[in-house]
Amino acid sequence: MPYKEQETSKLFYSIGEVAEMFNVNASLIRFWEKEFTSLLQFSKDTRGNRQFTQQDISKLRILHDLIKIQGFTLEGAKKHLKEKDNRKEANDKEALFKSLEKIKAELIALKKKVQ
Repeated sequence: MPYKEQETSKLFYSIGEVAEMFNVNASLIRFWEKEFTSLLQFSKDTRGNRQFTQQDISKLRILHDLIKIQGFTLEGAKKHLKEKDNRKEANDKEALFKSLEKIKAELIALKKKVQ
């Protein structure tokens, strides 16, 4: 999966950092922000730069999965997210993904200790 988790946890991430996490251009994230205004509303600093929280990144991960991985169209993704059950399912997938990433990191660390 193209998503790459950051090692450290920060309060805010720049658009460049988030774009790198998903291996996409920053312009795609700005485009998604315009297309999915009901889901994505990022805060901005005093200079107007977008600031992404962990919650924002989770929402982007859901969008990335729907559009880039599952192949939904923009309209299809909008329709999918409007359905309440699908939103819950997407959040469940997000929680599962985080759990699997944590297990993966622990297994890698254990493997390094054994070698």
